[in-house]
Amino acid sequence: MKEYQTITEISGPLVFAEVDEPVGYDEIVEIETEDGRTLRGQVLESSDGLVSIQVFEGTGGIDRNASVRFLGETMKMPVTEDLLGRVLDGSGNPIDGGPEIVPDERHDIVGKAINPYSREYPEEFIQTGVSAIDGMNTLVRGQKLPIFSASGLPHNDLALQIARQATVPEEDEGSDDGDGSEFAVVFGAMGITAEEANEFMDDFERTGALERSVVFMNLADDPAVERQVTPRLALTTAEYLAFEKDYHVLVILTDMTNYCEALREIGAAREEVPGRRGYPGYMYTDLAQLYERAGRIEGQEGSVTQIPILTMPGDDETHPIPDLTGYITEGQIMMDRDLNSQGIEPPVNVLPSLSRLMDDGIGEGLTREDHGDVSDQMYAAYAEGEDLRDLVNIVGREALSERDNKYLDFADRFEEEFVQQGYDTNRSIDETLELGWDLLSMLPKEELNRIGEDLIEEHYREEEPEAVQAD
Repeated sequence: MKEYQTITEISGPLVFAEVDEPVGYDEIVEIETEDGRTLRGQVLESSDGLVSIQVFEGTGGIDRNASVRFLGETMKMPVTEDLLGRVLDGSGNPIDGGPEIVPDERHDIVGKAINPYSREYPEEFIQTGVSAIDGMNTLVRGQKLPIFSASGLPHNDLALQIARQATVPEEDEGSDDGDGSEFAVVFGAMGITAEEANEFMDDFERTGALERSVVFMNLADDPAVERQVTPRLALTTAEYLAFEKDYHVLVILTDMTNYCEALREIGAAREEVPGRRGYPGYMYTDLAQLYERAGRIEGQEGSVTQIPILTMPGDDETHPIPDLTGYITEGQIMMDRDLNSQGIEPPVNVLPSLSRLMDDGIGEGLTREDHGDVSDQMYAAYAEGEDLRDLVNIVGREALSERDNKYLDFADRFEEEFVQQGYDTNRSIDETLELGWDLLSMLPKEELNRIGEDLIEEHYREEEPEAVQAD
């Protein structure tokens, strides 16, 4: 291990140093300042005679007299099953007052790409307890299903609800998974405020969800460079629990927008030619390296499922961050500002939402055989009710037919009873589908053209005849 005192430039979170031997990409670096502090960094770029180093703790206090040591290895995450119940900072150091981590192994945070041939197709249901997701945009084990939100919307509340409620139903896996004993949550927070961090931790501790969770916290005042490391540490931990300890792991990453802003900041410090809206041209590749770490492997019990959360700048779903995320992932859950203003909790707009793997995770033997038909029929009815709302603004409700008024009533009740459930209500898939049948029974049987006749006969609720009052 050689030590250099050849720093030539310090730019933002980056340090540039001259070297006289090859240095590996992503190699870990220690920088010792004149006041005795030791800072850690990572090689970002290596060329003949010059390397650029991103410093995790920031470059404050570093000058050209600082010493640079290259450790000859990439960054590794110390992993053990005892990480469950622990809270770590964005660099993987404990911040919960507990003991130091005694690892069973140390895994490279870049991870190992899953051989496509060895991937097992995702087709097993995860119950989140949220009707708008379970009933209409079902999450499947091994899937990557992002939540598209915006500034001021309660995506954190939804993330916490999913973190404490998500489980594998007993009917789906057998006797062991129904109680959630083999289900774990890895929660990675990037660039959040101290207030948000306190809310997350209060909720985890109050509900007991922390016992089956590993939490990584990168705060807004932590260095931007650390934000690039946090999701990789979280995913490395998830892969260890899933593929070596047979857990079904749900990874929640929030907020991916802060992660991408860190990419842009570092790209500007490197004086890279910017891509769309100033973001690096390689942002698609970088995001794919994270999202594609979800999945299942043939012959292994565990799985890694991802729910990345991102806030769309300016509520613009064509912005590069949601746009590129949509290309890589298998759908999206859309949060809606109008529903939020009406007090709907969670304000999930099911019409632009999508789970591309839903059909593979529902149906006979998986959840219930009527799931797909009920979902399709509610989509169609709610969409028609939404269209009729626009018409009402023009001609008034009195000008509509009795049939149209039933669809308007359906749309109102769908939002008020199906989507609306609060953040403390945990609905099973059976409760969600029974509620769906209650709503569909508002419509005449002949309107239920997406459901089989045998299912209609079994589940349709006939109107109770009104009692005849005596004079």
